[in-house]
Amino acid sequence: MGAVLGALLVYSVIYVEVMPTSSAEGGALLRRYRAATRTEDGNQRCEVVQRIGQPNQFAILEVWRDQQAFDAHGRGASSTDMRDKIAAIRNAPTDERVHTTLSVGPIASTVAAGAVYVLTHVDVIPPRKDDGIAALKQLAAAGRAGQGNVRFEVVQQTSRPNHFTVIEIWANATAVGAHSMAAATRQFRDALAPMTGALYDERMYTGVD
Repeated sequence: MGAVLGALLVYSVIYVEVMPTSSAEGGALLRRYRAATRTEDGNQRCEVVQRIGQPNQFAILEVWRDQQAFDAHGRGASSTDMRDKIAAIRNAPTDERVHTTLSVGPIASTVAAGAVYVLTHVDVIPPRKDDGIAALKQLAAAGRAGQGNVRFEVVQQTSRPNHFTVIEIWANATAVGAHSMAAATRQFRDALAPMTGALYDERMYTGVD
C-alpha cells in the first residue's frame, strides 16, 4: 500500500446505520471488512469509525489509487459480503458518497487512541459552487495548521460537484473545541451561510479498534 497523492485518487465515505441492538455485530462485520479491504490492490487507506453518542452508526473512510481499483473493489467479495451481511441488521440504507480530491494532505498519518474524527457534509447551491470551493480550501489550510490536527481533508462528490465532505481528525475533544472557536472556522461558517443548500451536517466519531 503506497502513499500516493494526486488527482486520480478516489475517496469513498460509506455511512452505515445498524439496529441499536446490533451495534456490536455491526462493528465486528466492519472490522473484518476493513482487514480484507486493506489487502486489496490499490487500497491506500481504510478506516472504520463509530459515531459518538450513537454507537449504532458507523462510517467507512476509504482511499483508492484510481477509479479502476475502486471499481474492482466494489465488485469484489469483501464489498459484496459486507453489504449482504449489513443488510440483515441495518436500520437504514447504506449510503456511499464517492469523491475526488479537492484539498488533502499526505495519505499516511498516525492516529493515536483518543483521536476524534469529524465528518461534515457541505452542500453549496450550484451558482455558488466556486465560492464554496474557495472557502473550503481556506478552511482546510487553516485546519491543517491548527494545534492538535492529525488530518484535514476536503473532497468533492463526483456525482454532485456542489457537494463536499470535510474529513477531520483531531488529537482529542479539546482540539476539536479549539478549532470550532478559531477565527478561520467562524469566518468560514459566516461565508458559507448565504450559499449553503442544506443544514450544516457535522458528526463526530471515534476510531474502531
